Amino acid sequence: MSLQQLDLFSNAGVGMGRPPPSAERPLVAADMDDEALIAAIPESSLTDSSKLAAEAGRRRLAAAIPALAALGRRFAGFGADRAVPEQTAAIQGLVMIGGRDAADIVTDMIERAVVCGPTLNDAVRAAVQLRATLSTDVARSLLRHPVPAIRADACRCARPSPETIYLMIELLRDPDPIVARSAACALGHMGRAEARPMLKSLLRKAPTEDVIEAVSSIADEECVVLLGRIARTVPRFAEPVLVSLENIDHPRAGEIAAAIGQVR
Repeated sequence: MSLQQLDLFSNAGVGMGRPPPSAERPLVAADMDDEALIAAIPESSLTDSSKLAAEAGRRRLAAAIPALAALGRRFAGFGADRAVPEQTAAIQGLVMIGGRDAADIVTDMIERAVVCGPTLNDAVRAAVQLRATLSTDVARSLLRHPVPAIRADACRCARPSPETIYLMIELLRDPDPIVARSAACALGHMGRAEARPMLKSLLRKAPTEDVIEAVSSIADEECVVLLGRIARTVPRFAEPVLVSLENIDHPRAGEIAAAIGQVR
């Protein structure tokens, strides 16, 4: 009889050790008190982890953050080819709870490669939602990632450094328009004039609140005029435009802001 070596990093092993569904007791997370809920999270089954993490998130239970971190770390190294549901549940719970501690845990999961493959996409998106920042080395790697969504989100989590700024300037020419937009907005917030042509183009063709906010740090007279035009023609952007104009150090910004205020 030959022995077959197990692949410790194969998805096939994720479910090993779990009882069959028929043997699992039904779990009602909403009926559990905080202490019991937190205690159940780290070793929860595939069936229960999403329920427990969602309930911790619904309660905004900050005390559950270490337990959610433990649940995510439990599957470190898995998921190269497909998302790990338990890690996804932990990440979603952390986003629902929010705050600096949750952001730090998500950052740590990315920095230590606890998540990989499709789950990395979920983690970087969560980092954006939690306003987390990534180290220069990790951001540099993610800005070169083959998945466009990860490149786009990495722009929003990168710290300003010569390396990340250089890569984001390169991403202004990315074939994926979402990546290019994200790079332009990030560079605008960093006060980099290289983003101005892209942001002007976006103001003309596809304005969004992110673009309106990002241009304020690097706006010239043409940007100010474009913002005024947007406020007049797209009423839902009037308030974001006013906020942006207030942050622009240009003589015409105040004039246009006053004019917008009079017609509102």
